[in-house]
Amino acid sequence: MHILKDKVVLITGSSRGIGREIAKQCALKGADIVVNYRKTGGSSQSKAEELCREVEAMGHRAVTIQADIASKQSVKNLFHETRDKMGKLDFLILNAARAPFKPLEKLLERELKQLVDTNYLGNIFCIQAALPMLEESEGGIIFISSLGSRFYNPAYPLGSMKAAMESVTRDCAESLRGKHISVNAVCGGIVKTDSFKVLRQFWDNIETLPADLFVEPEEIADVVLFLCSEASRGITGQTIVVDKGLSNAICRMN
Repeated sequence: MHILKDKVVLITGSSRGIGREIAKQCALKGADIVVNYRKTGGSSQSKAEELCREVEAMGHRAVTIQADIASKQSVKNLFHETRDKMGKLDFLILNAARAPFKPLEKLLERELKQLVDTNYLGNIFCIQAALPMLEESEGGIIFISSLGSRFYNPAYPLGSMKAAMESVTRDCAESLRGKHISVNAVCGGIVKTDSFKVLRQFWDNIETLPADLFVEPEEIADVVLFLCSEASRGITGQTIVVDKGLSNAICRMN
């Protein structure tokens, strides 16, 4: 069933990892896709263009738009180009993230600014810029969080920003209720994406966790699709945890 037929979905940071899988699954359910990547040139752009071709091969429209969400002007351009090329926007998936793997107390000033500029301010910029189109479509916003928002992860300062954005999810759900824009979040467990390859350098014995506690990108995408569907109409301002029960088992991980 094409639950997203004739819908336009923009996924920030969708050239790879979880964002890429969300884009593909949304396309499979009938959506036209806006693929966002941060940096011109290099692998991010080539992967974004490759994804665009995959979506078009499914019979749907797709565009790639370069934008660094840490820049307010870049975000304005992203949504201006989205309206220009796609005509509307139904769902905004806030997936882009950028942070070093270092303890908070060791972050340099420039790293702290990057942490906040991309992972907090950047998401707020996107929400603000998307509002006119989302109000027209009575669409939705879905933020992609992680367990770092509620549990300590070694050298993972991004967790504090994820926690902040989960609060933003709750607040925006209420402030945008009158505009008929739904706002929710999906909190993923340990997903073996590119960032996992770095995380395992700082988290001792992470690879000894049982295989059935690792989450596949498709499982995150499944919940995003649910939140984009009419079936989720009773859910607002919530963060749904998708972690295979890992957080239930923390006490027996030793």
